[in-house]
Amino acid sequence: MTKKAATGGLAPKEKAGNRYSAIIREIFFSHYKPRIASFEFDRDEIRTTAHKLGIKLPDNIGDTIYSFRFRTQLPEEIAATAPTGKEWDIELAGRGKYRFKLGKISRIVPGAGHVAIKIPDSTPEIIEAYALSDEQALLAKVRYNRLIDIFLGLTTYSLQNHLRTTVKKIGQIEIDEVYVGINSHGHQFVIPVQAKGGSDKLGSTQTRQDVACCREKFPGLTCRPVSAQFMAEDVIVLFELAIEDDEVKIYDEKDYRLVASDSIQPEELRQYANR
Repeated sequence: MTKKAATGGLAPKEKAGNRYSAIIREIFFSHYKPRIASFEFDRDEIRTTAHKLGIKLPDNIGDTIYSFRFRTQLPEEIAATAPTGKEWDIELAGRGKYRFKLGKISRIVPGAGHVAIKIPDSTPEIIEAYALSDEQALLAKVRYNRLIDIFLGLTTYSLQNHLRTTVKKIGQIEIDEVYVGINSHGHQFVIPVQAKGGSDKLGSTQTRQDVACCREKFPGLTCRPVSAQFMAEDVIVLFELAIEDDEVKIYDEKDYRLVASDSIQPEELRQYANR
């Protein structure tokens, strides 16, 4: 496929219906060369590329990149350039800069066949009534039901949610929620939590930047990154993640279902006790 075929000749319908894909495809192939493993581009290129293609941008032009980092797959033409077993990720590369980088295929997705552990639901009803988004609701349920404590076996405390800060060589990032915790031996931890609801996907790139932030801002604490995802039937999946050989891997996974306390049967409690 020539560069012209990959980026040019966009039909009007495609421009209107898939403007983000058209923009990111044009940016990618304006930098891409065979056998290249990474390259950077500027935020301003989103605007200039949109103007070149005759595409109207949203008010928040950063959403163009966010959508491919956390919501949707990159266009097939971009994915096809990756060698077998690898994929392109978009990383933050400093203020107003992004980086396309090849890495091993990494998916933070729930495994099949996990039993959903029933937990008495402690979420205040007023929170249920007024949560404004899936992500906010998920963070609140995790917090009020002490799911981080239960999952990691620590005593933890929410330090800050939606922490916006700057990390060297990355730029400005936002962590959905940061917990600090302690175990029975006095060992202290920092737990960055990313939460996704609806159709948003958990991202290994966000885990990398969360870990980098915690190492820079909390160097004396052990970092244990956690990701949370809403699933069907009111199930919340928690993942503990780890970076090994420059690859984000799932260290542990548990499924929790928040229920009324009287709906947990004695037989279920006996099953939990025998695990």
